[in-house]
Amino acid sequence: MTSATEPQTPAAPRTGALPRLIATDLDGTLLRDDHTVSDRTVAALAAAEAAGIEVFFVTGRPARWMDVVADHVQGHGLAICANGAAVVDLHDGGRIVDVRPLAAAEALAVVRAVRAAAPAATFAVERTTGFHYEPAYPPFRLDPTAGIAPAEEFLDPAADDAAPIIKLLAHHPELGPDEFLELARAAGGQYGSFTRSSPTALLEISALGVSKASTLARCCALRGIAPEEVVAFGDMPNDLEMLGWAGTSYAMANAHPEVLAATTHRTAANNDDGVAAVIEQLLHALP
Repeated sequence: MTSATEPQTPAAPRTGALPRLIATDLDGTLLRDDHTVSDRTVAALAAAEAAGIEVFFVTGRPARWMDVVADHVQGHGLAICANGAAVVDLHDGGRIVDVRPLAAAEALAVVRAVRAAAPAATFAVERTTGFHYEPAYPPFRLDPTAGIAPAEEFLDPAADDAAPIIKLLAHHPELGPDEFLELARAAGGQYGSFTRSSPTALLEISALGVSKASTLARCCALRGIAPEEVVAFGDMPNDLEMLGWAGTSYAMANAHPEVLAATTHRTAANNDDGVAAVIEQLLHALP
């Protein structure tokens, strides 16, 4: 395994035919730290699709945050959002075409279990119709349409907003990110799937069995694409299952230690167009 401190030269993923699908995370992977897509990456994505390779963006972002890449999806126009809880059509304004929701009862059970284990935790809910958060929850991105109330109130089955829940979020102001993830999983892991993608102690909870990997597998099965025909890229714990499922996986040079330990291949950091470098190498052998 290549050390994360050695020069990050993309390894050839395999010999023979091109992959049929590229699955790439966004933040910390395809996007630079300023949340832009470089000209080199745009060109590489377009070249991949021109060569017959489908490109799927697979992200923890909700559909409403996909404008940053909406112009760079070529043929299929689909993206997997909210860690697998939603599939959206970026050619149709981010319309959600498939949802794997977290039931309100399970979300409420997670809130109660995690709050009991870590009383300083605060919560937010991402529904298909918008965002709701508790008064003490950090306003990472201000949303003037967001509802603000205790979690128990906006998870009440009798509440007016019965739109599907695609993600529950939990934040802790003092614990380390990995420490909070371990604690919360132990407390509420029977009610949902816990992961994280933020450098802060911000957890993302989906319905049991929902992940980037499971939804990507469903999308690939519909297209007759096998795992060994997929090349995946990621940098954070919420990418681990996807990277393990794909036949060939790359960790970014800037990846979380768990991701570096779980993958064989490396590429350059997100700010150095690591995804584009691999795509260029894949296409280099074409006549």
